[in-house]
Amino acid sequence: MTATIGIISSGRGENLRYILLAERDGYLPAQVKIVLADQPDAGALRIAQEFGVRHMYLNPAGRSREEYDQQLVSHLEGAGVDMVVLTGYMRILSPRFVRYYKNRILNIHPALLPSFPGLDAFSQALEHGVMWTGTTIHIVDEDVDHGPIIYQMPVPVKRNDTHESLKARIQRAEYRAYPRAIKMFIEGNPKVVGRKIVFENGVK
Repeated sequence: MTATIGIISSGRGENLRYILLAERDGYLPAQVKIVLADQPDAGALRIAQEFGVRHMYLNPAGRSREEYDQQLVSHLEGAGVDMVVLTGYMRILSPRFVRYYKNRILNIHPALLPSFPGLDAFSQALEHGVMWTGTTIHIVDEDVDHGPIIYQMPVPVKRNDTHESLKARIQRAEYRAYPRAIKMFIEGNPKVVGRKIVFENGVK
């Protein structure tokens, strides 16, 4: 089975690079069909161009959240997308968008959810003095950083860590974790039961 993916991004887009590399290497049974961004200078647009993937900046100015999300849906549907993958997307999706792609939207968060949801999870981890943090890939629901967890990769917090050193280590983990989680999601025939995911094909 080969899934078709639409990427939505706001920022650097480096997770997109590793998803595309995993696709081109044959590791990921998927094809990224379109990349959409809400920032004209989003790195994801440049990476999509580098890989020859259709890409587009959609200006959110003057549109309500629902209006903007409907524009996203139009482009995703036009590209024949099965699932949506968020890479550093900083806007909160409307309930209507989440319902339209119910259990088919994946997001990555730089912490071991449910710990440290929301903004600047790196500072939250350092302020709490934890020994481990990490990254979480989860299905998006109508709450922020809340949906069923697909995969987590732990990352140690070192004694001399700064915000930037911890951020860099978690980002390196993300580059490995996101393609793996997407592969698990596609191949595992997942069923969402409450806030848990059951992989019917026994994927672990």
